[in-house]
Amino acid sequence: MSVTGLLLAAGAGSRMGMPKALVHDEHGSWLVRAVRVLREGGCPRVVVVLGAGADEAEPLVSGLSGVRVVRCEDWASGMGASLATGLAATDGEAALVHLVDLPDVTSAVVARVLATGAGTATLARASYDGRPGHPVLLGRDHWAGVADSATGDRGARDYLARHATALVECGDLAQGHDVDTR
Repeated sequence: MSVTGLLLAAGAGSRMGMPKALVHDEHGSWLVRAVRVLREGGCPRVVVVLGAGADEAEPLVSGLSGVRVVRCEDWASGMGASLATGLAATDGEAALVHLVDLPDVTSAVVARVLATGAGTATLARASYDGRPGHPVLLGRDHWAGVADSATGDRGARDYLARHATALVECGDLAQGHDVDTR
């Protein structure tokens, strides 16, 4: 199984008042934490997609083992552009897509989603008390379709709605809520 973690961290964080890639809390940098969660959960390689605040954010993760940073020049158009940029920079059989603004998602969530099996045809995602969320496991066979359907802030949502996607219950491990305000 060859899985690459794909961390989307390009947005401006308008409701947060700053790019979420630059947010720190009492536990440290969200960006560094999200990379660590992917690595400790079972992703030996991580592609980090940056956009807003990239010059300040890149030094936080560029020296970490197994991390590749890519910049999404079209980040302001929404998550869809970040996802397409990240998939184009990713290798392996599958990508585990995670978002930087989910600070309560742990490596245990990542490991549980990966435990469903990661092949080129895989589609699986974490769910929290039955509510679909992130991370999302995308087998390589789906990357082109996901990238084509990812527009604005919709990411892979429309593609996943049209294809059989395994839900992996993780509500006992995290809430999976994105954090938009301080």
